[in-house]
Amino acid sequence: MITRLCPLRAAPPATLMGLAALAHAQALAPPEVPEAIKAPAGENVVFRAHATGAQIYVCGRGADGKSQWTLKAPDAELRDDQGALLGHHSAGPSWRHNDGSEVTGKAVARSESPDADSIPWLLVSATGHAGRGVLARVTSIQRINTLGGQPPPAATCDPARHKGKEARVPYRADYYFYVPAGT
Repeated sequence: MITRLCPLRAAPPATLMGLAALAHAQALAPPEVPEAIKAPAGENVVFRAHATGAQIYVCGRGADGKSQWTLKAPDAELRDDQGALLGHHSAGPSWRHNDGSEVTGKAVARSESPDADSIPWLLVSATGHAGRGVLARVTSIQRINTLGGQPPPAATCDPARHKGKEARVPYRADYYFYVPAGT
């Protein structure tokens, strides 16, 4: 008797993981966002992550000479819908996935958060990549559903006494990662 294997059963694990990632990506719809931060036409969501961490601010003087807290970097864990750790978000800004892929970017548009006590929503355009994996072809990133993360009040920053002092402000956000359609 001859037994036939289903082609998917005989496929290498990497192929199966790729198919699972593709199926997941096709199930992700872009979020409803203000026009200013919509992803460019022809891009599709490939990945979504929930971030929890801190926005790190440094006490100093602004261009106007006044005391202010300036953003140094984010520091957040990226997790999936079930809470599994997927990667890390840090200075650059950059996002690194556990598969070794990484994307860096630059904010190109913003929209105030519906919560006045939270950092703005952003559209970020990719400026660099590293590794091979889910983030390797990302062209745009949205930061939405922010909670917290605003800098401390300027009155709490006295550069004469606290220059260079850091403040870690807790925040949460959702990040949507986009790739060109058909990739």
